[in-house]
Amino acid sequence: MQQTLKRLASFWMHEVHPRLMSFVATVGVVWLAVCLLAIWGLSSLMDEVIEQEAFVFDETVLLWINQSTSPLLDQIMLTITRLGDPAFVIPLTVAVFIWLWWRWRRRIALIFALNCIGGAVLSTGMKLIFGKDRPALWPQLISETTYSFPSGHALGSMVLYGFLAYLLVQRFPQQRPWIYGVSGLLIAGIGFSRLYLGVHWPTDVLAGYSIGFLWVSISIGLYQLATRRRSKPALEGGSRYDSST
Repeated sequence: MQQTLKRLASFWMHEVHPRLMSFVATVGVVWLAVCLLAIWGLSSLMDEVIEQEAFVFDETVLLWINQSTSPLLDQIMLTITRLGDPAFVIPLTVAVFIWLWWRWRRRIALIFALNCIGGAVLSTGMKLIFGKDRPALWPQLISETTYSFPSGHALGSMVLYGFLAYLLVQRFPQQRPWIYGVSGLLIAGIGFSRLYLGVHWPTDVLAGYSIGFLWVSISIGLYQLATRRRSKPALEGGSRYDSST
């Protein structure tokens, strides 16, 4: 028993603790605070959804947005929402994975794949668990057959475009404000398009953003741990598996 405890303590001090501290140093205190806030908000939403409680502002917000509809906005929102559709997201994900693998960023390619696949699993799994019906407040321009909570488009856009933005910032740090600004507008636009089209409740989109943010934070932490661990061998031995993006 004593030997087992010593081994566990040694494993914690030499393997877990350094990586945990590295992760905290990587994401920063503010980022961790946002993650905790997202967890708290998400838990509150989940409790209400499990109890099948209706959110008063959900219907009010959707009806307010619907007052500003027009044929031009309809086409704009349909175009924006397609950027979060599986028909667009899956080919983009595969293309980025192949490019990273071909450029010998194989460790990063695997983390990118884990990030995207994990986001899809979370979205599908949670929809099946909660089984929340979609809104039906007016005749809709598109038809959705899956459950409503959380919004897969909001979750997926945060996971995919958020992680892509992070990779681009590592390659072009001088363009950080522009990269994050464009990706933020894209993510926000996709989420808003789901409300405009009336296929999601606002709480679905908020939950999707929260889950996506937490998952992409984990993926970024894995990326940082992987690239830091590879940086020293790469500098000493000239490894072909370049960890930079």
